[in-house]
Formats: sequence, C-alpha cells, structure tokens
Amino acid sequence: MTPATRSSLIVVSGIRLRENLVMLDWPDWATETIEIQPPDAAWRRRGERERGRLEAQLGRWLVAGVEHVGSTAVPGLAAKPILDLQAAVADLRCAPSIAAVLGPEHWHYVDPDLDARPWRRFFIKASDGHRVAHLHVMTLGSARWSEQLAFRDALRADRRLVESYAVMKVALAAQHADDREAYSAAKSSFIQAVLERGTTRGSSST
Repeated sequence: MTPATRSSLIVVSGIRLRENLVMLDWPDWATETIEIQPPDAAWRRRGERERGRLEAQLGRWLVAGVEHVGSTAVPGLAAKPILDLQAAVADLRCAPSIAAVLGPEHWHYVDPDLDARPWRRFFIKASDGHRVAHLHVMTLGSARWSEQLAFRDALRADRRLVESYAVMKVALAAQHADDREAYSAAKSSFIQAVLERGTTRGSSST
C-alpha cells in the first residue's frame, strides 16, 4: 500500500478517510518503513496465540482453522516482525461484520477498493503506531489460500530456500524500504518459482 496521493479509502477504527489522501493523512503504521529483522522464535508463539484469539472471535464465520502463514511462520527466516494469518470463510461479504468484532482489538479493515486484491478482505492490527499482524480473510477454495500454505510449507522443508529467500528479502527491503507494494511485487517471481517447483514434484510422484 503506497501512501502517495490516491483516490480511495481506508477504514481506520471505523472511520473512512476519503479522496486524494496525502502522506500526512495516513496513520503511522500505514507508512512505516520496511525493516527485516533476524529470525525470532517468539514469532511462532505469537502466531499461535493470535490464531487462538481469532478462532474464538470469528468462529461463527470460519469454515476452517486460522493459519499462521508468511515469513514469521517459518523457523529461522528473517522477516518483518509482522504476523500474517489467514482465515477461511464461506462468503467475503461477512467482512464488515468481522470488522465490527475485531475493531475493539485494534484491527483495522482496509477497504477492498484500496487493497485491490479481490480474492481477500484485509485487516491490519496495529500497536503503538506499528503493524503487528495482518489478517487475510479468504474463501477456502481460493487459489491464494492454498498457495500461501504451500509456500510456507516449502520453506519449512528446505533450509536452502530459507537462506536464499532471506538474502533476497534483505536486499529488496533496502531497495524498496518505503514502498510495500514494490517490495511485494519484487518477491513474486521467487514465490512463483517455489510454487511451480512444488507442483512439478507433486506431479512426478503420482
């Protein structure tokens, strides 16, 4: 999400900020610099606690367990200290109801028009002006649900992949420190190659 002037909106604690926002209008956590930190075993413990809270809070909408994904779910991988979790629902139209439940817990619902990723509804948890977690709400059958799990599991199973990915992330964070969209886009070819390798291996073993 890049903060330059943009005609769109974001929901922050139930408040919509509209039209041609300039950088000063955005909350601190929306524009903070990308920082890759050394691996921390506490990330997985935090992920488990957050999973439990979300499953308790969102149980009426969930059709599968909440999953801890992303780099903080991979032991030994350098990462931004921001948990990524994904939750499966039957229909994305429940997102406003989820926002009402999560809002008191410092989760902010990013309007789909701003997020520009139609397969998900996106929430950011902030504390002291920093992102601490992302929640990706998706339908269980979406390709992205399976891909994020497959990428996480591929990294967990291959230390060389972890090392290569960490080196690349540090370099990209230095190059795109103030542009999360560019940083994410630059990782896409590596992620796709890992996913394609997994598909090829799965086909050859059947």
